[in-house]
Amino acid sequence: MKTTQRHSDLKALSADQLNDELVNLKKEQFNLRFQGATGQLENVSRIREVRRDIARVRTLQRQQTLASAKA
Repeated sequence: MKTTQRHSDLKALSADQLNDELVNLKKEQFNLRFQGATGQLENVSRIREVRRDIARVRTLQRQQTLASAKA
């Protein structure tokens, strides 16, 4: 349920907003990896969620690129 809502929220974003979201997710991923390396990470599953969100954003960006090239 949570995944489908996240996907629909991301699908409503424009290309610039998707780029901003991708930058924010990359920063969060870096911070989570850094916390994991220093032993400060409490929610280990968040790394997996962020990685999958990054994949979702990239997929939507690719779909938008292909749709604009087709038109």
